[in-house]
Amino acid sequence: MSIDEPPTQFTHAAPQALGDAALQSQTLESVASAVRYHEWLTSLARPHLGEHPLELGSGLGDYARTWLDDGVEELTVTEVDPSRLALLQQRFAGDSRVHVRTIDVFRPHPAEHSAFVAFNVLEHIPDHVGALRAAHQLVRPGGAVIMFVPAFMFAMSPFDAAVGHVRRYTKGQLRDAMVAAGLEVEEVRYVNMPGLLAWFVGMRLLRMTPGDGPLLSLWDRLVIPLARRLETRFGAMFGQSVFAVARVPDEGATPR
Repeated sequence: MSIDEPPTQFTHAAPQALGDAALQSQTLESVASAVRYHEWLTSLARPHLGEHPLELGSGLGDYARTWLDDGVEELTVTEVDPSRLALLQQRFAGDSRVHVRTIDVFRPHPAEHSAFVAFNVLEHIPDHVGALRAAHQLVRPGGAVIMFVPAFMFAMSPFDAAVGHVRRYTKGQLRDAMVAAGLEVEEVRYVNMPGLLAWFVGMRLLRMTPGDGPLLSLWDRLVIPLARRLETRFGAMFGQSVFAVARVPDEGATPR
């Protein structure tokens, strides 16, 4: 593991995480037992990561750990929350494939990553178009920009607000943000249809908080495999989340 310091030429204030950081970390820990759901999500991004992606908002490092175990050669993980940054440093200590950093997406230093990936992060950033524009500095031409975000504003719950979500997306809204950031969109789709209903009832109506337990275990064991099979074959008309892949354009490419 290497720990990279922010570029010294920038004197702006360090980026801050929105929302209750302790609740965010608690939720990440409590849902870690949803192994089938976790495997589904990581598999969506895996074909697009390349040899050295940068993950924005790596949390506790669970996605990064899975991608490394699945053969990603090198990975840069980032966090703005100090406690989670320290956990990432501890978790990946001694792993030379992993670089742990804090970055400001609005003033990123130039890099040549193979991909820029963020799972459940973009919805925390008020200027999401500005954050997506960071890909032009962080990712080489032709590299992937991979986003996974919560879907549909009608499902916005007290929990969403507490953890710092400023929006939930439709496919069109995420596509529009990527286009406005100068990216070439390849794929946008909904993920986890039954999860949207469960979220609306549990989080919006009943004001619950995501957590580990028998209900989550049962959902992960029975519902998630079926939803994954059906959506892989037929697609999803709606979903709890939106998954999208775009590319940083190659400005030197010959127009078609």
